[in-house]
Amino acid sequence: MLDTIITGGLAVLPSGAEPADIGVAGEKIAAIGAPGSLAALGGRVVDASGQIVIPGGIDPHVHCRWPMPVPGQTQPNMTDGPDRVSQAALHGGTTTILDFALVDGDNTVQQAIERRQKEWAGDCYCDYAFHTMVQGKLDPSVPGQIAEAVQAGHPTVKMFTTDITPSRKGRMVQFGDIWEVLKVLAKEGGLAAIHAEDNDIVMHMYEKLTREGRTGFENMAEVHNTLSEDLAFNRVIRLAANIEGCALYMLHTSAATGVRAIAAARADGVPIYGETLHQYLMYTAEDYKRPNGQIYHTYPSLKFAEDHAALWAATNHGAIQTVATDEICCPLKYKLQGRRIDDTTGGNAGVEPRVSLIYTETVEKRGYDLTQFVGLISTNAAKITGLYPRKGALAVGSDADIVLLDTRRRHIVRAAEMHEADYSPWEGRDLACWPSLTMLRGKIVVEGGVLKGAPSDGAHLPRKVADAVRSHPAV
Repeated sequence: MLDTIITGGLAVLPSGAEPADIGVAGEKIAAIGAPGSLAALGGRVVDASGQIVIPGGIDPHVHCRWPMPVPGQTQPNMTDGPDRVSQAALHGGTTTILDFALVDGDNTVQQAIERRQKEWAGDCYCDYAFHTMVQGKLDPSVPGQIAEAVQAGHPTVKMFTTDITPSRKGRMVQFGDIWEVLKVLAKEGGLAAIHAEDNDIVMHMYEKLTREGRTGFENMAEVHNTLSEDLAFNRVIRLAANIEGCALYMLHTSAATGVRAIAAARADGVPIYGETLHQYLMYTAEDYKRPNGQIYHTYPSLKFAEDHAALWAATNHGAIQTVATDEICCPLKYKLQGRRIDDTTGGNAGVEPRVSLIYTETVEKRGYDLTQFVGLISTNAAKITGLYPRKGALAVGSDADIVLLDTRRRHIVRAAEMHEADYSPWEGRDLACWPSLTMLRGKIVVEGGVLKGAPSDGAHLPRKVADAVRSHPAV
């Protein structure tokens, strides 16, 4: 017997999009059949006629309850927590989010993960996992700690090649230490998630623009520039290419130079994968000049029209496999608190509109097929980060994370109607669809815009990156 049958929809299965009924028993997808074929198996029937049925979205890059530097203030503000961000995610059709466990102070990798798990337990409406984040000069014991973490189900590690701003000294990991971590990840079955910018170039440009009196944030693209991305991406790639089994996930790719570096490495067989953000796909440095232009910013900076075009081309079976948000959920007053190249707040409140926004931009405007769309917002992230096929697929045995996208009525983005911040960089956007129902592991958690889930619903997800993903460009 089934608990729920979703019938009448166009289901995006691993084999492609086709009319199909999906049967759910407990937390899993138990049956997939032709339209009408599951009716005799009982359970609640959900009519998906005229809608697209997809696996729940996966946002592989969010920051919840994260320290946010404040100009002139020693103690940072904290961004909103998983309780709020996960609600917004479910309303928008995302059922899994990946945040970060920061190794700082005297904490070991294991202590950092345990601390983050304790913070999130019982406080997240959707499922979640953590990338480990190491920063600064690494103690010689850290690679060994990372090896243990990979074996314990935490296979992805974030590292910075820049301090980002002059006030954030201590973020950058030296390339020798990156090399040591990459060797451990290759041996243990992990994957490196890299924030790659050339620190020398970035800091040089901060100094140069400050001398010239051009410190307004509208000049950000000159600091976090395309040359910086070119140099850093290629340097990290050369390290990885010399370590057998070393896989890379390039976070928030923002420039054509980054796209070219990933594409060239993939052509050489390097297991490297590209993430971009919806900001980079839909806004450029010109948008900094708009009123409250800080709302479009995250680090690295927005770039230019040619970068915009290269990123879009790369999402079409190219160098970009995922579209994430770099979610920072905070009030508008905090997002606008900095106005300089060295103090503007990064990140955006964007997890709620992401799925529908990318559907509109890919399927409706650019003619992508539904499998491509689902890949960009769910399946590819699941495969790269070690969640597939439990997540990211409508398949028998997969978690019943199911979203009904209603394309019969358009949706206008209004921050006042959403569940994140009191602003949205997507305000007024005309979207071609919006979720009518979101299911998390068999439980309907949002239906008709009404939240039916609880903060205890979210589960932490242990992960293992598939050997195929680490041996060659498999996604």
